[in-house]
Amino acid sequence: MSSIFSKLRSFFRPADLTQGTCWKTILSFSFPIIISYLLQQVYSISDAAIVGQTLTAGEVAGVNDTTSLIFIFLQFAFGVSAGFCVVTSCRVGANDDEGVRKSLATQIVLSAGLTVVLTALALALLKPMLAWINVTPENPEVYGAAFTYCAIIFGGIGAQLFYNFVCSFLRSMGDSVTPLLFLLFSTVLNVGLDLLFIIVFRWGVAGAAAATVSAQLISTVGCFIYAFTKYPKIRPLPADWKIDWQDALLHAEQGIPLGLQFSVLAVGIIVMQSVVVKFDLLDGAMVSNAAQNGFGAANKLNNLLMTPLSGLGSAMTSFTAQNMGADRADRIKKGTLQALLMMLVIAGISITAGLLLSIDGTYLKIFLSADKITEETARFGNHYLYIDLMLYVFLGFIFVMRNCVQGIGRPQFILEAGAAELVARVAVCLLLPAAFAGGEVSTAAPLSAYHALCFADPSAWIAADLVLAVPFFKNIMKMDYAYFYRSRR
Repeated sequence: MSSIFSKLRSFFRPADLTQGTCWKTILSFSFPIIISYLLQQVYSISDAAIVGQTLTAGEVAGVNDTTSLIFIFLQFAFGVSAGFCVVTSCRVGANDDEGVRKSLATQIVLSAGLTVVLTALALALLKPMLAWINVTPENPEVYGAAFTYCAIIFGGIGAQLFYNFVCSFLRSMGDSVTPLLFLLFSTVLNVGLDLLFIIVFRWGVAGAAAATVSAQLISTVGCFIYAFTKYPKIRPLPADWKIDWQDALLHAEQGIPLGLQFSVLAVGIIVMQSVVVKFDLLDGAMVSNAAQNGFGAANKLNNLLMTPLSGLGSAMTSFTAQNMGADRADRIKKGTLQALLMMLVIAGISITAGLLLSIDGTYLKIFLSADKITEETARFGNHYLYIDLMLYVFLGFIFVMRNCVQGIGRPQFILEAGAAELVARVAVCLLLPAAFAGGEVSTAAPLSAYHALCFADPSAWIAADLVLAVPFFKNIMKMDYAYFYRSRR
């Protein structure tokens, strides 16, 4: 019995990412993160599945249309939190306990400020953003659902931001298991609240959004309490709350570019979503929901399929940053190359899973009730999915290299990669579908116009890869880290 408890304690013990065989260390550390990210997708899937099975086609279209709008703010919060913790990981690798406490205090202050700014900005821009994706009051059912869902989610940005923050902080210390357990609790809670609010209380779209925010808030509070109880050495002392603004700037230099990179990506997705809606319009009137629902269902599946790649990439941020703090450049190079090989295997599994789930419209049946699944809906969903899966390796390279480059303290390349991704995606969305349609995109456009739109994703991935290849070859492969900020701590 004592041996069982000993193994359990070792399972929950933070990992030292500067020791051991690189690929084994990365694999054991990334596995709980991948499971955590998959559970996060269950948040979205549970909302989408319950909404898709219980509400009207217009309301489902409204929720689907908001994905890109929500992404722009929540992913900024996610990126900023991950960037902040590069500083923490380096101090963990250097065994700097005081620096870790100061980093935690600094991040709490910065996160509180970001919560106020992001919440106010998101709510103020909600109506204009809905207009950007062609969701207007002229189509009241779709517009009402989209507005309600977004307003509630945006009002709860703080819960999402602080949850991402505490999870990123724990991972920077080498603990990827605790975030997994709290996310499992939160996911179960979210599904239960979805059923309660939507089916029992009949709150509709508002219930789906309220369930998500409530589950995240409860999980965030619990995770903070556990972290401070489990790791007393990270509790900030009174002196740690005297924020050194040079230190705050150091965190911002790492966090803001990664947050902006995610937000820039979201802008491109918004442009793509705005063109998707046009395939349901004729002479300015919405005559169908097939493109929105088909694309929306395929996009949700796509987000699920790319989650293991994202989890592997997230692990590499902590791995590279801890080894940077410990001056282990050799482990950074070796670990990055081994992570790329893992990425190829994971990409192959994701592609296979996606193709299997497309057989007989299986994924459509998860996200949509039978009356909403038509031959046209399946066509829009499948063609988008197949084109993305065909070039998934380029996406996998982004996830691994973006996080490795972030971990070695080169955030400017992260922002440049995001800009390249934005330019490529927007250019394809605005130019190619119209060119193949011979003018304005509408329900009358040929299928080739939709195919052209679907190539926006792979084009963006390749553009970002070209930028990230520079620090990969110049810094990681040559083990050139002379620029690193650790000397300025």
